[in-house]
Amino acid sequence: MRDRPSSFTPAELAQWQAGIDQANRNNIWCHCRDCEAEWVDSTETASCRICGSQRVEHISCWQFPDD
Repeated sequence: MRDRPSSFTPAELAQWQAGIDQANRNNIWCHCRDCEAEWVDSTETASCRICGSQRVEHISCWQFPDD
């Protein structure tokens, strides 16, 4: 895949990335694929709090609608 030129200036890109980082802070939905536990964490590397499994799905909460 070819890299496309960014429509952001370097400063705008850094600001956008900082916004995503802020949205992710303390807002990672975690789902254990082994025991089905669910929780919200501040990291995408968390292991399961119930069974200790590393098979955990991580999704940023800002991706869910607010219904």
